[in-house]
Amino acid sequence: MIVQACLNGARPRDYHPRLPTTPDAMAADGAVCIVAGAAELHIHPRGADGRESLAAIDDTMLAMRRACPGTLIGVSTGAWIEGDVERTRDCISRWRVLPDYASVNLSEPDAPAVIGLLHRMGVGVEAGLATVADAERLAALADRHRVFRVLIEIEAQDLAGADAIADGIERVLARADIVRPILLHGFDDTVWHFVARARQKRWSTRVGLEDGRLLMNGEWASDNTELVAEAAALYRRSAA
Repeated sequence: MIVQACLNGARPRDYHPRLPTTPDAMAADGAVCIVAGAAELHIHPRGADGRESLAAIDDTMLAMRRACPGTLIGVSTGAWIEGDVERTRDCISRWRVLPDYASVNLSEPDAPAVIGLLHRMGVGVEAGLATVADAERLAALADRHRVFRVLIEIEAQDLAGADAIADGIERVLARADIVRPILLHGFDDTVWHFVARARQKRWSTRVGLEDGRLLMNGEWASDNTELVAEAAALYRRSAA
């Protein structure tokens, strides 16, 4: 039951003045997020042009390892990053400074192949589930019990609808006897709703500028650390 910091995601540079997009900025931001209460980090490395890049993993991971020794660090493998199935697989296979885990969206056609590649490389898999259909697809995979974690990531903005999706995913996981750690998070208007739900269920959660820039009171967060500190404080109260 942890708080993960998601530092940047696919957000454009003008989304927030403190959005980290370079290896050094991500490393520095990650280090202070750990101090603020994050147990793990999730990043989207970017190339020199500021665009997300699976080819930029090595340089970014080197900077992250220096700044955050001993911290578990994950990356995204989103199909949109490279925009081509073969290029995605090729970039991943060329990683030399490996992340501890990588998220794989089960909604993407090539997800099973990417999961298999990561497992062969010794990289943990966060199985990203945004819909009940995603959960059913995970349940049908032969290596479903090998995933490092189940990542329930609800994009729907209507709270009732979003809760219904989360309920449906949970039922599929239970029916398939997939007993893996769960991290639940929302996006934009649902961030704090799902932080509270995760806390109530004693699941992990995540916050950061990838998911949203607002604090619980609706004000803009000054940076990732303020978001992390607020979520970590909630989790500390639940453990007391």
